[in-house]
Amino acid sequence: MSYETGYGTLSGRTAVVTGAASGIGEAVAVLLAARGARVALLARRGERLEATAEKIRADGGHALAVVADVTDDASVQAAKERIQKAYGPVDLVVNNAGVMLPHPIDDGRIDEWQRMIDTNVTGVLRIIRAFTADLVGAAAEGRTADLVNVSSIGAHITFPDYAVYGATKAAVTHLSQSLRTEFGPRDVRVTTIEPGLTETELKTHVADEELSGQLDGMFEAVGGLASEEVADVIAYAAGRPRHVNLRQIMVLPTRQA
Repeated sequence: MSYETGYGTLSGRTAVVTGAASGIGEAVAVLLAARGARVALLARRGERLEATAEKIRADGGHALAVVADVTDDASVQAAKERIQKAYGPVDLVVNNAGVMLPHPIDDGRIDEWQRMIDTNVTGVLRIIRAFTADLVGAAAEGRTADLVNVSSIGAHITFPDYAVYGATKAAVTHLSQSLRTEFGPRDVRVTTIEPGLTETELKTHVADEELSGQLDGMFEAVGGLASEEVADVIAYAAGRPRHVNLRQIMVLPTRQA
């Protein structure tokens, strides 16, 4: 399919999407499958994963639900082996799993800091480690290979009480930039997606009533993106000709500065 027509076909490609039980990850998995990819859906909630996979299959797509925890080495390794056994090598990885736990830094919530780092940063690295050989191998064979890391506008713009979350997302953005120097010369594309306010389950992670109210106020003032709208951008980037890398995309509601 020519790039002038909008989307490139993803037929014949094999994708892994983390955080696929809800929100952006779920929307990405559904859309990639609709574009022709075989999709492995990774998350911790098996029932949610299987429901989405069944929906994809009912619509004629190919989907595999894989229960996995990106904070656990053995879980990621087992997921990799199951995916490769079912589908073979992977050529499209979407690192989307994440958690957002805002609090003032002087609350000193080390457990929450560690959870965000383990999920948002080390979890991304675990997935990259698991599938690097597949991506590099696909590119060496002349096929399109993509690593898509979902970061956040919080990587660039500071918000009170979101310091640690923002720092984890800044790490993902910088990691992606650095990986382009390693993967780009081997024809593996690295794309960073940085959404602004988006309707996802991240909102429900905010336990503090005052902070939750502030977030609701931001959504009321500027509106939020639907997860499907962010997924649309990811699918578009993955559908470009293999020599074209949309390296870093910030996608925001129009009213969000």
